[in-house]
Amino acid sequence: MRIVFHGENACAFHDGFAALLQGDAEIETLPHVLATDADRATYAAAEVIVGTHFSASLPNPAGLRLFLVPGAGYDAVDLAALPKAAMVCNCFGHEAAIAEYVMAALLQRAIPLAAADSDLRRGDWTFWAGSADRVHGEIAGRTIGLLGFGHIGKAVAVRARAFGMRVHVANRSLVNDPALVDEAFTLDSLPAFWESADAFVVSLPLLEETRGIVDAAAFEAMPTHAVLINVGRGAVVDETALFEALRDHRIAGAAIDTWYRYPPSGSLHAAPGSLPFHELPNLLMTPHMSGWTDGTIRRRQAVMADNINRLRDGKGGINVVRPSHA
Repeated sequence: MRIVFHGENACAFHDGFAALLQGDAEIETLPHVLATDADRATYAAAEVIVGTHFSASLPNPAGLRLFLVPGAGYDAVDLAALPKAAMVCNCFGHEAAIAEYVMAALLQRAIPLAAADSDLRRGDWTFWAGSADRVHGEIAGRTIGLLGFGHIGKAVAVRARAFGMRVHVANRSLVNDPALVDEAFTLDSLPAFWESADAFVVSLPLLEETRGIVDAAAFEAMPTHAVLINVGRGAVVDETALFEALRDHRIAGAAIDTWYRYPPSGSLHAAPGSLPFHELPNLLMTPHMSGWTDGTIRRRQAVMADNINRLRDGKGGINVVRPSHA
């Protein structure tokens, strides 16, 4: 079986992948830009492609049987342009890592470890126990609001519960999970949801109906001490509304991991938005890193290899985005 890993993201899953396969395979890695005739020919001959994007501008892999997206989002894959016989599958495995990121961001705001360490190195006992003037926060007893209750939302809920937090959820369909959720809202009751929590976590995918769903009205409804964490897609949160809410202290702060602009291929430098987010002291900025861990890579490798093995055996796929129309 001829397998191609296309682009930097996909190639990160290459090492050790062959050992997970049953049977022989010819595995090639290709750069994002297929600049040579040899690269284009290798791509066109693939039976399995692991890649984050596809369009009609790429060579036509006429014999393609399986297109594997090494992540959850497939908005950069033109499904209509792929050969009809190819099954398309995505994979998750990032929810544990992202949930840890969310809890780390919440804990960082509540427990000033870095500031306490920095001060004490100068001999300043700024947070010494014993005085009401020196207390710091905690997250136990706080309410976390989860906008979206898929893989990520559920993983965050489990960890938030373990820390003694109350869990509120707003989701497209009504959630009934009393073991994890204290109060559930649908998306048509968002104003009440925005008023109900101390911290909000956005994990919705970017769809037409979710674009800009966290808007100026949402920030106006949130408590002024609230914190927003976005680990879904940047544009689910309106860019201008987010900037102005932080600049004007309508909410206390935010941790943003998914953005409005990304570096071009081959670069690691770009402003993440059209507004000067870097000037905001109440914002934690991270470069879409929350789910990118060694554990995520191992889990996604296992799922992708399983899909290839199932293809060999004539079985159905896992996490099928589009079935084969052979």
